[in-house]
Amino acid sequence: MKPTLLLLAAGMGSRYGGLKQLDGLGPNGETIMDYSIYDAIKAGFGKIVFIIRKDFEDDFREKVLKKYEGYVPVELCFQSLDALPDGFECPAGRVKPWGTNHAVLMAKDVVKEPFCVINCDDFYNRDAFMVIGKFLAGLPEGSKNNYAMVGFRVGNTLSENGSVARGICSKDDAGHLTTVVERTEIMRVDGPICYKDEDGSWVPVDDNTPVSMNMWGFTPDYFEHSEAYFKEFLSDRNNMENLKAEFFIPLMVNKLICDKTATVKVLDTTSKWFGVTYSADRQSVVDKIQNLVDEGVYPAGLF
Repeated sequence: MKPTLLLLAAGMGSRYGGLKQLDGLGPNGETIMDYSIYDAIKAGFGKIVFIIRKDFEDDFREKVLKKYEGYVPVELCFQSLDALPDGFECPAGRVKPWGTNHAVLMAKDVVKEPFCVINCDDFYNRDAFMVIGKFLAGLPEGSKNNYAMVGFRVGNTLSENGSVARGICSKDDAGHLTTVVERTEIMRVDGPICYKDEDGSWVPVDDNTPVSMNMWGFTPDYFEHSEAYFKEFLSDRNNMENLKAEFFIPLMVNKLICDKTATVKVLDTTSKWFGVTYSADRQSVVDKIQNLVDEGVYPAGLF
């Protein structure tokens, strides 16, 4: 069974501003997610599922989905604040979405095969899709609790215009993920790459240190784990009273690892990430995509 690509497209770009998902950066107005879908098809993915906001549906169908007709099956799922388990109500005053793993849960009724989760506004490059596609396609039928994460080398994921947030990863001798620690400020400081720790000190890390770019490979049993843990998350009074608390994918993954419920293979890639973290990044991304087109990596028009 061919794996599915699940794109998280419900968020707004707070640092960049506006809907990055629809920003045309390719030579013919292609978006970053157009390139992700093109690469995923090349890597053997058989279906695309988008998680979006319901109020965005009409624009999304008109400006995004139409272009993929005839290329790959596509489905839409919707993330909303009130999409909660029975017995729970969204707190009054909450406007922030419940987070990336809540978004993943919205696809539980339409994804029945191994799947890869990505952000829609990150340019992952084709090798990353080939790596995760091969892993997912090679899983035995009915496989459970055997997941993967594409570990980008931190030196390949920086912005020239400021610090970035990344999940810095540790792995064991078998190449399985042991921890993901979110570091909200990572950049080069007088040469070496450093992250700012809890005390405000800059801690150097090697350029090849694996980081999470939210490119995960799961099997459908992951939905069951997520539903159960989301109830625990919502039952915690601190989470319900904190109107900005979010149910993130690394939070779920860390629990499964710590409980020894699942293993997560860290897959290496030579891909160089780029994206529009800041508005000043935009022209650089346009130039990099044009270079890839000029080199023949991508056609001038994708779909």
